[in-house]
Amino acid sequence: MNLSYWEIKSWLTHVDFTIVGSGIVGLNCALQLKQRFPKAHILILEKGVLPQGASTKNAGFACFGSLSEILDDLKTHTEEAVVNIVEKRVNGLKLLRHTLGDTNIDYKQLGGFELFTETNSTLFENCLSNKAHINKLLKPVFKKEVFSLKGNSFNFKNIKSQYVFNAFEGQIDTGKMMDSLMHLVLKSGIKILNNITVEAFSEDASSVKIKTNLFEFSSSKLLIATNGFASQLINEAVKPARAQVLITKPIKDLHIKGTFHLDKGYYYFRNIDNRILLGGGRNLDFKAEETTELKQTELVQNKLETLLKTTILPEIPFEIDHRWSGIMGVGSRLQSGQKKAIVKQLGSNVFCGVRLGGMGVAIGSIIGKELADLI
Repeated sequence: MNLSYWEIKSWLTHVDFTIVGSGIVGLNCALQLKQRFPKAHILILEKGVLPQGASTKNAGFACFGSLSEILDDLKTHTEEAVVNIVEKRVNGLKLLRHTLGDTNIDYKQLGGFELFTETNSTLFENCLSNKAHINKLLKPVFKKEVFSLKGNSFNFKNIKSQYVFNAFEGQIDTGKMMDSLMHLVLKSGIKILNNITVEAFSEDASSVKIKTNLFEFSSSKLLIATNGFASQLINEAVKPARAQVLITKPIKDLHIKGTFHLDKGYYYFRNIDNRILLGGGRNLDFKAEETTELKQTELVQNKLETLLKTTILPEIPFEIDHRWSGIMGVGSRLQSGQKKAIVKQLGSNVFCGVRLGGMGVAIGSIIGKELADLI
C-alpha cells in the first residue's frame, strides 16, 4: 500500500494499543483502555467492512442459557463453574445496558421460552425433573426462581404443550447496539481501520511488529479480540462455529413475542419488526459448521424452513426475505471448562479475549473489560 507521510504519522505512528477486531469485545476493550489512559493512541483493525464475526450478525438475544443448555453444561462443568458462567452473563448484560442505555439498544425484557418437540420426551422430562434443582442453584444470582412452566399460548405445532419460561431473558436490536457502540468509540477519539487483515505479528523487547495485508507497523501492545477467527492468529483452544440465519418478510398481525429456544439452544427464533428471525442448526453437522466461511448450506437452510412450516408458522403463509451467517468462537464440545472465555496474556505485550461460546451479546462487554484490565 502506498501510504503518505500524513497517513503514517496520523494513524500508524506511536500506537499505544492495537486491537484486532471491532466487535463487541474489541470496542468495549478500547473504551475501557481510553478511560484508563485518556492520552493513549488506540487503533482498532477490522478485516471486514463491518465487524466480520458475529457482533452484527447475531439474533439479538439478551440471554444466559436455556434450562436444557445449563443441564448440558453440567456434564462438562462443575455446579460452581456453571453458576459462575451464568453470573458473568448476567453481569455482562448489565454492563452492556449501562454503557449504551436501554433505548439505544432497544432492550425489552419480554422473557424467554424453551420449546420441546413432541418426539423429544426424554429431554423434556429431564428438564422437568431438574428444574427445581437448577432454580435452587441459580437463586443466589437472581434472588428468585428463574424457570417456570407455561402453556403453549403461541400455538406452535408439533411441540410439547408446555414451555419452560424464563422471565429474566430479554432481547435487543443488534444493529442499534453496534451502531451506538461504534459511535461511542469514535467519539472517544479511538481510530478504526476497516478492510485490514492482520496476517502475523512478532515481539521485540518493548513493542509488537504487526504485519497486515496492506502495511506493517509497530504498537506498544497488541490485543486480539477476533473470537471466531482467533485460530488464524493464535494457538488457543478456540474453534470457529458458523451460525446460519434467515429472516422472513413482514407478517401481518404476528403475535409472537419473546425469545425462543429449541433443542438445547441449537435453534433460536424471535419476532423482529413483524418478521421471524430464525437461526441455528449447526448440530446437524458440527464438522461442516466448524468453518470461517460466511456461506449457507442446503442442509441447514432446509431444516430452518421446515421448522418455520411445521412448528413456528404452520398455518401462516410466509416468504424468506434474507439469509446470512455469522462466525462464533467456541471450545471443544466434550472438553471440560470449554464454556469459559479465554482472557489471557500471550507474551510480554500480546493479550487475547476470545471464545465467547455464542454468548457475545451477554458477555462481550465484560470480556472486553477483562481484556483491558490485563494491561
